[in-house]
Amino acid sequence: MRVMLILVCVLLLILAAALIFLKTWPAFGGQASKADMEDYERRADHYSGGKFSNSEPFEMMTDHMEEDDKILSHKGVKPEDTIPTKQPELENGEAQVTWFGHSSLLLQIGGKNILIDPVFAQRASPVSFAGGKRFSQLPLSAKELPKLDLVVLSHDHYDHLDYHTLKEIDNKVENYVVPLGVENHLQRWDIAADKITNMAWWEEIELDGLTIGCTPARHYSRRSLNDQDATLWASWVFKSGSLQIFESGDTGYGNHFQQIHERYGDFDFALLDCAQYDSRWPDVHMFPEEAVQAAASLGARTVMPIHWGAFKLADHPWDDPALRFTKAGEASGLTVATPLIGETMKLKNASGYQQRWWQGIQ
Repeated sequence: MRVMLILVCVLLLILAAALIFLKTWPAFGGQASKADMEDYERRADHYSGGKFSNSEPFEMMTDHMEEDDKILSHKGVKPEDTIPTKQPELENGEAQVTWFGHSSLLLQIGGKNILIDPVFAQRASPVSFAGGKRFSQLPLSAKELPKLDLVVLSHDHYDHLDYHTLKEIDNKVENYVVPLGVENHLQRWDIAADKITNMAWWEEIELDGLTIGCTPARHYSRRSLNDQDATLWASWVFKSGSLQIFESGDTGYGNHFQQIHERYGDFDFALLDCAQYDSRWPDVHMFPEEAVQAAASLGARTVMPIHWGAFKLADHPWDDPALRFTKAGEASGLTVATPLIGETMKLKNASGYQQRWWQGIQ
């Protein structure tokens, strides 16, 4: 009886410690106030009862698993060899994009430096000692990034929104643009509220000649135990002069791509989620062939696969997204750009970045 009592006490202490950790560790983010929620309801017709939802049916997990007979790679889920990288060329003289692996990107257009979904940590996790560990090297540190006119975030998952990275770069960031609700995470991290603009789907803002459009995605959000879908997820449109660029964020395939095209027309360049797929969560991430279909719906001239090359979040071979995306894209007549991690790609010559560098890497 005494042993049982001790075990119960130990379990209660562990539970109490876990709850305190969840409550106090800042990486878990903040929560919306009542006034925030009322604002979200006015601006988003897919927000109700403190939760956002998708514009079409969405199932986060199915109760069955099917074999994916389209797998092309025979490699492991993580590379055995070192993935090559290049040193970025970040002088902002023309339109260009630099990929840092997964979905972290520096987009430089209209004389502006726009950092998207920056994760410069070694793990996509709220803590440094557990969670998905990066399997590729970063070509530079967060501190080496240039002055940033804008940081844009697609949603609040740890592989897209990293507490330590934002704390490290905040002193060089002029503005943040985030989907509804994500601003509460940033404000908990002492990022100034007047630097943050939150946006609902189909809202637009102008920044010195640059138009930023918040557009739909088919996904979900969660950062802690009790905040499922409490913040919005989004894709993004960037327009500067005659140049129009789309960034998908995390998304399953859906009719939102056609809706975005109906509003914005053709895109010069599209960065598309095409990895971390699994038949158990087909609505959450696109299979590569679906990403190519999305590019066609968007009227994209040149496309680039993202959401791969850094973290293992699914069980497909690490290079399967790139193999399948390039095969399907080329068969559809698309220009598929695949720069190395860290390689700065000039958008006017995006067709010149078609080295399939992963082919010789185990």
